Amino acid sequence: MKVLVSGGTGLVGRYVVEELLAAGYQVIVGGRRAPLPRLFSRPVEFAALSLDPDKDQIDIFDDAYFFVHAAFSHVPGKYRGGEGDDPKTFHRLNLDGTVQLFEAAKRAGTRRCVFLSSRAAYGEYPPGTELAETMLAEPETLYGRVKLDAERALVDLTAPGFAGASLRATGVYGDLFPNKWDGLIADYLSGRPIAARAGTEVHGRDLARAARLMLETESTRISGEVFNVSDISVDTKDILSPIQRVTGCRHALPAPADKAALNPMSTAKIDALGWVPGGATLFEETMQRLAAALQQSPGHRSTQG
Repeated sequence: MKVLVSGGTGLVGRYVVEELLAAGYQVIVGGRRAPLPRLFSRPVEFAALSLDPDKDQIDIFDDAYFFVHAAFSHVPGKYRGGEGDDPKTFHRLNLDGTVQLFEAAKRAGTRRCVFLSSRAAYGEYPPGTELAETMLAEPETLYGRVKLDAERALVDLTAPGFAGASLRATGVYGDLFPNKWDGLIADYLSGRPIAARAGTEVHGRDLARAARLMLETESTRISGEVFNVSDISVDTKDILSPIQRVTGCRHALPAPADKAALNPMSTAKIDALGWVPGGATLFEETMQRLAAALQQSPGHRSTQG
């Protein structure tokens, strides 16, 4: 079966594409530009896809039995605050354009649609509050509002023959390059100040498995539903400790951050479908791989500082 993955060349979309390829799906990568040769482990098709809501793009769904929507337009490196100085265009592309794609997929006969949403849809809760899908969502950012409104639009479109599900993902880390922590690691190795910060994370491969689960679970169990996708709590010290150990960097690590102030996400709902994330073991393996790759990179010095 063919799956159209919008934003398939992005930092998150690439994990989804690779998971589906490994599972034997044929994948159509939708985006502004075709992927570079050998970006993926197996061949993919390409379809030009836009978030412009004025374009009727029903044709790109002709061969797509499933649709995973990972595309998002934002200022480079930012999601919250990703509107920059143009909130109107941000809203138009990421909400109106997303809804247009949902509608086109439904009209074309696509059977399932999986939307990659965000924990930002919840908004602010007191520190330490566990976030569950049944809680009131009141996002305080434009990013969160756009994600929440897109979730609701997909629920409204859901009907027999068109199952829609949204994955509220926390921060996504992983071992593909470029990597979300490239800048942090570079700052540390260069001796620049590193703030002590903590956050919740999920590996890109685990998020991709959650997306695949939405395609393979009985439709009545996922249709019109929202699922939290989160795994571990880490801070900048956790991230940089393996880098220090492998590279021999002499710069001091940041102090531990207060993880108790985080808002963990309950994953009981998706766990019940059989989702099992990699936890601390996968995090440690990933950081070891990133550190080893860094050590082998040209120009590396084993005793920096």
